[in-house]
Amino acid sequence: MATTTEPSVHRLFIAISAPDVVKVEIEKVQNKLRHLLPDGSVRWTRPEHFHLTLQFLGNVLTDRTGELTERLRFACCNIAALKVRAECIGFFPERGFPRVIWTAVTDKDRQLAVLQCAIQSATQQFTSEPAEKEFAGHITLGRAKRINRQEANILANFATKMHMRIFGEWEVRHVELFRSELLPEGPRHTIVAAIPLGGKIN
Repeated sequence: MATTTEPSVHRLFIAISAPDVVKVEIEKVQNKLRHLLPDGSVRWTRPEHFHLTLQFLGNVLTDRTGELTERLRFACCNIAALKVRAECIGFFPERGFPRVIWTAVTDKDRQLAVLQCAIQSATQQFTSEPAEKEFAGHITLGRAKRINRQEANILANFATKMHMRIFGEWEVRHVELFRSELLPEGPRHTIVAAIPLGGKIN
C-alpha cells in the first residue's frame, strides 16, 4: 500500500491578516477595478488572502519550523500591539506600467517598520530571499499580467479618486506564520503559528 510523506520543506511567509470587515471594504474597491479593466489583464487576489506580508521566507526545512517559531517569539516579545490603517490605492512601480495594485497599510507610530525589521533580522538564517531595502506596508489587490497605456491611465485616475479612501483600522495583537501551497486552483494559505506581540517568553 502506497504511503504519502510530508515534504521536507514548506513554503513559508510571515504576515498580518486583515479583519473581515476590512476585507469586505477592500473587496468593494477591487470589484470596481475589475469592471474598469479587461478580463484577464490582472490576476486578482482572493479576499481571504488579503494580508500584509512582513517577510517571505520561501522554502524552509520542516524540521526547523519550531526553531523559526521561537525566533519569531523573541523578535516580537518587545513590540507592543499596533494600531494600523488600510487606506488609498497605489501601484508598484509608481511610474510607467503597474505590475502590482495595492492598498497601503500604515501606523501613525511607525512601529510597523520596526516590527518588520525585527522579523527580517530574526529570520535571516532561514531564508535565501534578499532583505527588503525599503519596507512599504501594503495589501496586494492584484498583479497585472498585461496592461497597456490606456489601462495604466485608467488605474492612475482611479487611484487619484481613492487617495482619501480608508478601508478600516484595527489593532494588531499578533503576527502569523503561514504555509503557502501552490495548487492548480490557486494558492492555499494555512496558519502554522500565531506569534503574539509583547508576549512573555518562558
